[in-house]
Amino acid sequence: MNNILVFPMIVPILAAMLLLFFRSNRAIQRWGSVGAMTAVFLISIWILQQVMRRGILRLDFGEWLPPFGITFVADVFAMLLVTASSLVTVLCLVYAAFVKDEKRESFFLYPFSLLLAAGVNGSFLTGDLFNLFVCFEVMLLASYALMTLGGEKKQLTEGIKYMLINILSSWLFLLGIAYLYGTLGTLNMAHLSLRIAEAGQPPILTTISMLFLVVFSLKAGLVLYFWLPGSYSALPAAISALFAALLTKVGVYALFRTFTLLFYHEPSFTHTIIGYMAAATMIGGSIGALAHRDVRKIASYNVVIAIGFILVGLASYNEAGIQGSIYYLIHDIVIKGLLFLLVGTIVHLTGKSRFDEESGLITNYPLFGWLFFIMILSLGGIPPFSGFAGKLFIGEGAVGAGHYGLTAVAFLSSLFVLYSLLRVFLIMFWGESTITSKNQVPLSKGMLASLLALGILTTVLGLGMDLLSPYISEAADVLVNPDLYIEGAMQND
Repeated sequence: MNNILVFPMIVPILAAMLLLFFRSNRAIQRWGSVGAMTAVFLISIWILQQVMRRGILRLDFGEWLPPFGITFVADVFAMLLVTASSLVTVLCLVYAAFVKDEKRESFFLYPFSLLLAAGVNGSFLTGDLFNLFVCFEVMLLASYALMTLGGEKKQLTEGIKYMLINILSSWLFLLGIAYLYGTLGTLNMAHLSLRIAEAGQPPILTTISMLFLVVFSLKAGLVLYFWLPGSYSALPAAISALFAALLTKVGVYALFRTFTLLFYHEPSFTHTIIGYMAAATMIGGSIGALAHRDVRKIASYNVVIAIGFILVGLASYNEAGIQGSIYYLIHDIVIKGLLFLLVGTIVHLTGKSRFDEESGLITNYPLFGWLFFIMILSLGGIPPFSGFAGKLFIGEGAVGAGHYGLTAVAFLSSLFVLYSLLRVFLIMFWGESTITSKNQVPLSKGMLASLLALGILTTVLGLGMDLLSPYISEAADVLVNPDLYIEGAMQND
């Protein structure tokens, strides 16, 4: 029965391979990819319910028991992220299907998007560090292709920088894996947790943990985010939404998994450093969001701010903080997908990306304008939208841990998020319309449907906080108590 754990990774891979044979049939490419990811989403919901009912599930490939074989481990934390990521991927692919970017579609936009989703889901589910590296590489190879698809000059320029940074981080990741295996003789994460606990995390392991912190910070955009704004702003809407919603979240997931399961014995050192890095990220992201007038750059810096905010919960390292981070992580997958699709739609409709070059859009596109406003409220953590619960719990956790300065930085950054996007809304959407009815570009109902679905989703997540609460509590419980993960990942039936 546990064989179904491989489906969130294998279904998009098989679908991508099949779609390669239908290069000339764009309808099959579009709706085949949507169908595959819809199946993954439904399977993920079923697995999530099984995990809640039966506890942590494990799949051993080739019947090799841990710690010797390849293992997938599904706990609530992993499955919440797989489910949210799969749903947002479906909506981004629907958006792309109605944009009909035939130049990119003819060069396998949809197969590469499916491979990206497969790498993301595999990263969430894998139970050992080497296969985390493998899944990272599947995800990154697909992202390299998507980054340069279309061959525009800005894409190629930013794509080279993006690739070099990720190649460097992958090399450092391999180096960290080699040192860890040489020190402890295993790469199974549950087994590593046992070995590190037995050793008491001596200085050599704390040093190795700093190497992993650098690696995952590069991938998440924590402090070392200089590659992110240019890269994400160079992409078309659907691809940039996928990148913003999924890629940095894998780095964040890896940070949470390693610093709650492996390197949690010296929190006064490791988690304090994470706190300083989170503060620096939020400050830098806020400055960037206020400094730019290009809406794509503003959106990209808001990704950076959110990464820092989520890591405040990990730096606090208490149950309230971890719960808040999980809430906010799920919220951020949804809202960053919506933000980048909205921003991409603005560029599609107006042909402009600077917010001071357009006005009155709400006159021409009223529903679109109010969706943009809902997105701002949710990003700012205004109730009843999905950002509120996460910010509330993160703040409670940070105060509980005595991180008053970090709490102040976190909530000031939220004000900067609100301001950076409210000025876009007030200038671009209000005032006299600069678009005449003759020059108005029609907004496809299919594109609008994807935006509307994400807008409804961020509202439902906020209003349904009580329904989500048992899942969040269970996920946080496993992160705060590593023994629960070890028992689920190592027990032999």
